[in-house]
Amino acid sequence: MRKEVIGTCPVCQNSLLATRLSCNVCHTEITGEFELSRFSYLNKEELNFIETFIRVYGNIKEMEKELDVSYPTVKKMLEQVVTKMGFETRESKEPNPNTEDILTKIKNKEISVNEALTLLKK
Repeated sequence: MRKEVIGTCPVCQNSLLATRLSCNVCHTEITGEFELSRFSYLNKEELNFIETFIRVYGNIKEMEKELDVSYPTVKKMLEQVVTKMGFETRESKEPNPNTEDILTKIKNKEISVNEALTLLKK
């Protein structure tokens, strides 16, 4: 039984490098230092989240149902995975909107009332 490669050192939690690749058909071996995919650094729970996200085509309402969690929890989980994969999050790109901006977004149906409440609590 083949095992999945891990991307994080179990001792110090730093990123691991692959140093040897081999073909099980022709037995070619390549040695060097190879970076792993961003996905290799996610734990099983985070990978399950990403697989579910892809399966439901990024529909957060479907994610709520699939994972049996609230909308803000799905958004928080997504932000954590985005951050762990090394991408900049929306929150780090955008300044906190003021109350008037939030009300305009509700009016234009860009965000839900629950999302607005979350933003206002910040």
